[in-house]
Amino acid sequence: MNVHPILPPAAIVQNCYVVADLDAACRDFNRLYGIGPFLGGDAFALEQHVYRGTPADPIRARGVFVQSGDLNIELIELLSDAPSAFHDMFPRKGDTGLHHTAMFADDYDATCAALAAGGCPVISEFSVPALGAKICYADTRALNGHMLEIYPENEGIRAMYAMARDAARTWDGKRLIIPWTDL
Repeated sequence: MNVHPILPPAAIVQNCYVVADLDAACRDFNRLYGIGPFLGGDAFALEQHVYRGTPADPIRARGVFVQSGDLNIELIELLSDAPSAFHDMFPRKGDTGLHHTAMFADDYDATCAALAAGGCPVISEFSVPALGAKICYADTRALNGHMLEIYPENEGIRAMYAMARDAARTWDGKRLIIPWTDL
């Protein structure tokens, strides 16, 4: 079989789940998988949001990172109803499930273009000013049932992943959710 991949071999670094209640989901993931701590938890906005090629309202949410072995897990509770890649998959408040996997791209723009050419267009793109990065969700649902998040190579994002790994290694089990500002 001659397969023409859309992307070169990629390392999936994260699974992200949309949850109805972030605090309850952290407790449930800890109870089920024994993982922790969960880093973050504060509300944030994904600014300069472009949805399907048109400027859109920011995406407001709460989220956490937690490490499970080599895989980072993100839990997101949506706070806004703005059209977005999140609402394309979970249109009703309270809908939950796997939203995306994530990967880093050596060439962000070329990766987004390759995905679009392969039938997986960017649905939501936004900036994260604190990290100096632009991030997007490509619609890969026809291939795998969920979105794909694309990160540019970025020291700030890599540092967040490293903090989640380090926190998991040294966690004493006392605080389940630790705000980024406490690290």
